[in-house]
Amino acid sequence: MQKKELSQLKLQKQKRKQNNLCPRFSFMLKIRSFRFSIIFLTLLLGFSYYFFSQTGLVLADTDPCGASITGQSNAQLQAALDACNADIAKWTSILNSVKQDSASFAQDVAALTAKINIAQANIKAKNIAIANLGKDIATKQNTINVLDNKIEQGRATLAEILRKTSQIDLYSLPETILSNKDFSEFFVDVDTYSATSHALENVFAELRGNIVQTQAEKDALKKKQDETANAKAAIELAKKQVEINQTQKKILLAESQNREKTYGQVLAERQAKAAQIRAALFNLRDTAAIPFGTALQYAQEAGAKTGVDPAFLLAIMTQESNLGQNVGACLLTNFNTGDGKGANTGTPKSRVMSPTRDVPIFLDILSKVGGDPYNTRVSCWQPLYSSTGSPIGWGGAMGPAQFIPSTWKLFASRIASLSGHSNPDPWNARDALYASAIYLGDLGADSSNYTSQKNAACRYYSGSSCKTSYANTYGNAVMALATKIQTTMIDPLQGI
Repeated sequence: MQKKELSQLKLQKQKRKQNNLCPRFSFMLKIRSFRFSIIFLTLLLGFSYYFFSQTGLVLADTDPCGASITGQSNAQLQAALDACNADIAKWTSILNSVKQDSASFAQDVAALTAKINIAQANIKAKNIAIANLGKDIATKQNTINVLDNKIEQGRATLAEILRKTSQIDLYSLPETILSNKDFSEFFVDVDTYSATSHALENVFAELRGNIVQTQAEKDALKKKQDETANAKAAIELAKKQVEINQTQKKILLAESQNREKTYGQVLAERQAKAAQIRAALFNLRDTAAIPFGTALQYAQEAGAKTGVDPAFLLAIMTQESNLGQNVGACLLTNFNTGDGKGANTGTPKSRVMSPTRDVPIFLDILSKVGGDPYNTRVSCWQPLYSSTGSPIGWGGAMGPAQFIPSTWKLFASRIASLSGHSNPDPWNARDALYASAIYLGDLGADSSNYTSQKNAACRYYSGSSCKTSYANTYGNAVMALATKIQTTMIDPLQGI
């Protein structure tokens, strides 16, 4: 019985000891579990930050380039612009490195992702530029308003001084002597006259200065407005490029996931599409159409030597071709009068070409290129009359570039120098594209500047800026065509 009781006491003692250890052991387990959780979360957060920062998927509110620009100060806008420029540089570097990898679905998706990120950063940078320009424009407009008020005040002061001067001039010396005024009053009037004349000189000087300063401010305002228009045009083009690239990216991702097509099949489809684009006929005015691939090659050649954007140059050619279809073409039949007939209808046409200014040069050009003057198409005269009813101008513009013979002669040596063709032919597509590129370059068509391109197009067509409605219509049509040609015909050929 004693042994049994002793064993029971021993067992109870061990249980009490175990019960005392369990809470501490449980607590230690909880501590260890908590530590493990903290370590795991830290690693997870670190990995997530690395992944998202490397893939460009960091949330907008932590990305200075992705932050809102509404109501931001100039310093904040500059910081956001610097961040966007850094993004552009980063993704451009990624794009360049991706291009060196072997062709695959993954490589194409990565390239498209980089292009999308570059375009989106450019859009944000342009929006920041527009925000800054908006502030500058408002400041300059206020300055112009102040100067305008000063000019109006100066004119009013000038009128008042002139009125007073005129009143003083009404009095002659004999009238003053015979008047009731004594000599002291007379000399007071003389002093008044001198002071008035001096004030007149000061007002004239101030008025001239205000006018000059106002014009300078207006010129600066116009420059800022043009920069805003350029930025907005660049944004619209970038948005179109993003839409196209996002669509292409979705297609590639779907095809890579479905595995219904191999990369070789996709590449073959692209090459087939590129071949179709290159083979599609590119219409030219008053001469035979050529394959688009050939036209693009000529435009790129001319653009590289003149700084004129190939898409813009091809848009000019397309617009001229469209006009040619609308107004028709003529044939010269009388070298003495410059009259002719419709090339398709045979209907008599007057003023087809200036008989003194252009016909002799026209005949000389054709003799060098082996053309028939009676069967060579030129533009018809578009009826235009002066206020007295006299006809104005002539037809006679030649080939795709639509230069009249006397103008072509002015450009012939430069065309020959750049194209390597000793006898430039107005109806030859390559020579015509070089001619247009040279002229558009002279008119200020910068490759990356929307307003300079549009103004050059307007001057190319009408000889004046885009202020006139018909010139502006032409300019808008050309710029729309340039975007279409770039995004639907040139871009799909890149990298094929």
